Amino acid sequence: MSARIGIVVFPGSNRDADAMHAVTVAGGQPVALWHETADLQGVAGVILPGGFAYGDYLRAGVIARFSPVMRSVAEFAREGGLVLGICNGFQVLAEAGLVPGALLRNRSLRFVCRQVEITAERLDTPFTRAVPDHHPLRMPVAHGEGCYYADDATLQDLEADGQVLFRYARADGSPAWSEADPANPNGSVRGIAGVLNAAGNVAGLMPHPETAVEALLGSDDGLLIIRSLVESAAERSATPRILVGSA
Repeated sequence: MSARIGIVVFPGSNRDADAMHAVTVAGGQPVALWHETADLQGVAGVILPGGFAYGDYLRAGVIARFSPVMRSVAEFAREGGLVLGICNGFQVLAEAGLVPGALLRNRSLRFVCRQVEITAERLDTPFTRAVPDHHPLRMPVAHGEGCYYADDATLQDLEADGQVLFRYARADGSPAWSEADPANPNGSVRGIAGVLNAAGNVAGLMPHPETAVEALLGSDDGLLIIRSLVESAAERSATPRILVGSA
């Protein structure tokens, strides 16, 4: 049976339909989760999609973190459920403290919308298990507040604990470490494009894999990430049968 993946819909979400389509292409069953309800409908995984939740008033993601659905998502994550935040969804996760760091205004102070390359730092996570190697994955970014930032102590911990999930990369696959590297679209520290929480079950990613799941769209590299989530969620939701015998 295919995994049911919840797609949270906030007022201002604009990539929810893309996320639902991506889950379908990846072999999962998308389930829309309206922001005003706390019921996750028994889903096996959750995606927080891109957009401008609550109009990005005050600061991107800061209001969305207080919605009823996010209380349930936080509890779901604490219990080991898989959660992927994409772009605005990443901002919401950071504001809610479900992933480390913060997303600031792009260093250019301009909205960035273009194709980028990213490389996976780890291939053994629920979000990268279908990625075959460390070659760059091509997909779009579209954001004004995508500059990943964390203080030096947090960055040191992230690197040491394997919580850096993706980095922006040049076409040859080398990481765009510098904040001024043209391959780093927003000036993120150390070229960080995506991170994990300490438990490894919650991920935030600034680029949009959900709009790169078919070659017709210019790339299907994003399907590797969405399929990783769907397959991992399916395995985690499978309840093993426990046989009790007597001697």
